[in-house]
Amino acid sequence: MKIAYLFFNGQLRGSKKFYSNLIKKQGGDIYCADGGANIAYQLNLIPKEIYGDLDSIKDEVKDFYTKKNVKFIKFNVEKDYTDSELVLNEIEKKYDKIYAIAALGGSIDHELTNINLLNRYSNLIFVSQKEKIFKIEKSYDFSNMKNKKVSFIIFSDKVENLTLKGFKYSVENLDLTKGETRCVSNIIEKNEARVTLKNGALLCVVK
Repeated sequence: MKIAYLFFNGQLRGSKKFYSNLIKKQGGDIYCADGGANIAYQLNLIPKEIYGDLDSIKDEVKDFYTKKNVKFIKFNVEKDYTDSELVLNEIEKKYDKIYAIAALGGSIDHELTNINLLNRYSNLIFVSQKEKIFKIEKSYDFSNMKNKKVSFIIFSDKVENLTLKGFKYSVENLDLTKGETRCVSNIIEKNEARVTLKNGALLCVVK
């Protein structure tokens, strides 16, 4: 499985050790969206490429990575995409999973915009020490995650035939529309739990 890590210019929620261990354990390539390079620098990581208009990256960080022969891909300040989208458009099809780091917290408009990227990039996963956020379509299996808290948020106009098995609050063939909150704050009760739906999409938040 090919894995990539994309550093956003947001807040690094949790300890540096958590992120360093995550990347060391799984392996994979590192990319940065502009100021995300500042965070990768704090973690002593060497990215494969850095994208953006480069208005947020610190001079010392830029100089350091230049000496390390990291590839910079610069775009104009006036552009149709955010820096993170520029990276995703280039790497989306090259990896099975793309973990977004430092994409949560900070300005609410940026946070919501970042989460909305899950509508376009199905292999994107937001991860922090406190939570993991990703999109579910059709089905998803949770293994060895007993007692984990999980919420399912309607991420399409409607969800049809939603079935949750192995959870404290299990449901079968439930139809929901956007805005309903019935599936928030659930708990995984079994070592093997499963989510299935016929149509629609869910935003899954695991804590």
